[in-house]
Amino acid sequence: MNRWARVRLMGGVLILGVLAVRLGAEPFVEGIRSTDATTLVVALAVTAATTWCCAWRWSLLAARLDVAVPVRTAYRRYYRSQLLNATLPGGVLGDVHRGIDHGRSAGALGRGLRSVLWDRTSGQAVQVALALAALLLLPAAVRAEAGWLLLAVATVLVVVAAALPARVRRAVAAELRAVVAARAVLPRVVLASALAAVGHVVVLVVVARSVGVTAPLPELVALSLVVLVASALPLSVAGWGPREGAAAWLFGAAGLGVDTGVSVAVAFGVVSLVATLPGMLTLAGGTPPTTRSPDSTPEEAVHG
Repeated sequence: MNRWARVRLMGGVLILGVLAVRLGAEPFVEGIRSTDATTLVVALAVTAATTWCCAWRWSLLAARLDVAVPVRTAYRRYYRSQLLNATLPGGVLGDVHRGIDHGRSAGALGRGLRSVLWDRTSGQAVQVALALAALLLLPAAVRAEAGWLLLAVATVLVVVAAALPARVRRAVAAELRAVVAARAVLPRVVLASALAAVGHVVVLVVVARSVGVTAPLPELVALSLVVLVASALPLSVAGWGPREGAAAWLFGAAGLGVDTGVSVAVAFGVVSLVATLPGMLTLAGGTPPTTRSPDSTPEEAVHG
């Protein structure tokens, strides 16, 4: 395990440890206890739809890199990557595996990995934009707390970008224009990302209601979007850590209770894990080989 992987893992452990010391085990137990069959069924159904949206987005972006992946194949691989993300330390190993698997089958490892990077980055960018817009739905005091949290996430991203060599930053900017910002795909990428984000919010809101949160729906939606953005920080144990910390902070600021925030985040983690279990069906066998996009030309595609 390299140094950065250890930092990510220890970050998640530290956040969970602080919450456990300050709040005890009860919020964690309550989150697990409140998970019922109805919530699990909703999570399974909604995740099936959001996974298709994400697979569609990845398929669109991979085609721009001339390593096209059919949506059906992307769907299978995406389910598998979500399962691995939810069960392995770090919360990103499933995406790394997806990129390597795709790159090898396409005969272009670098472009396969970058297709996954652009897929996740574009999804997070749309989610951040939705979270910023949703701040208007929050009371002023809570809006300030949520704003600070989003600022912290943005700061991390800026620091990471600034640490890249200038040559890499120029290459990333050029590929951003050619792959993500291209007129042919940008509206569909935004639509797929927005639909996926809405699906995740639906699951989190249903989970919050099952825990007993009675906050107005607009406020709960806004809180959910900010928590989901924070949960994407790469400082987790299979996705656990930042999500629980952000939920504790924001639910506490909203007067809903720090304990309640942790319980909601834990329950969401449980149902999200269950919702990725269909990915087990893809572990037994391989996925169909990737083909190069028939619509791509050397002038259109960005080659690695």
